Amino acid sequence: MSSLSTFQNAYYIGNNFNGILYGVELVLYFMTVRAMLDPKHKQSRSSSRRSDGFFLFFSTALLCLNTIFVATEAVFGEEMWIVNADYPGGQDAYLGDFASVWYQTLGTAASIVLNLLSDGLLIYRCWVVWDDLRVVAFPILLYLGAFSVGLAQLYESSRPHANYFAGLSQKLGIAYTSCVISLNIIVSALICGRIYFAGRRYASIVGIEVGRDYMTATAIMIESAALYTLFGIAYLISFAIDSQTSIFFLSLYVMMTCIAPQMIILRVLSGRAWTRDKSSMTTTNLEFTKTAEATATQVGSFGDESRFTKHSELASINQSNRSNSSVIDTVQAV
Repeated sequence: MSSLSTFQNAYYIGNNFNGILYGVELVLYFMTVRAMLDPKHKQSRSSSRRSDGFFLFFSTALLCLNTIFVATEAVFGEEMWIVNADYPGGQDAYLGDFASVWYQTLGTAASIVLNLLSDGLLIYRCWVVWDDLRVVAFPILLYLGAFSVGLAQLYESSRPHANYFAGLSQKLGIAYTSCVISLNIIVSALICGRIYFAGRRYASIVGIEVGRDYMTATAIMIESAALYTLFGIAYLISFAIDSQTSIFFLSLYVMMTCIAPQMIILRVLSGRAWTRDKSSMTTTNLEFTKTAEATATQVGSFGDESRFTKHSELASINQSNRSNSSVIDTVQAV
């Protein structure tokens, strides 16, 4: 048995999972495109054509970058196990000699850009949910730091005979992954907390049926990109302890880097995500949106009590009218 046998097996299994999850990403991408082309969606979001165009461009960029990563990993595996099966020293020697081959560097660059795009969307969604730049100030600093360390790691791992999982490249990789995962944990926690507690407050005001869709475990996991964060933590731990299984968790992590934001975009386009109404709200925070078939329920700022007072008065009037009608019916019956 070679010294890197566990790594080789983990790499092989990771490539198989790449193929499976790539299929999931393709399904989500075409569901996103179909949602944009849906006539009901166009009618309900006639003023959001610009955002739809951005989401289409963003989704396509995610898919292209993910395709590059999956393809380069598959090609390297084919070259190592099949084309060069009789390479002097075996697969371990081939891995050490060609780990920094140009297409592997391309795949690493694609995964880093994919990280930056996904984290940027996650920070944006955090700002949408909180509507306060002070909340996302520290995540933005982490984002810039991760970008700088990512460039350094990309340069170091692309040098001749360099290895992504050894030497300075590994140390830079630990620093980069730590920045990215710390960012994911912070932003995901901020989004989860905000949605849960604000959702409970809105549910107590406008009814549990309205707030239920935004407080479920599935909704919170999608909005906060929890799968992206959890697989990132698994990869960081295995990478930091120099485990040979880290390549497997890296594959899952990179795939979730694409799938998690795609699920957020699909949820936004389906009208079931948290949004901001910039045209009609200035100091207000959030707007709950339902699908086009459901009734849209909008809630303004937490301090706007006049609307709730009017709703209470209308409810009292309706109750009084129902009581008067009951009295009249009783008299007529007598």
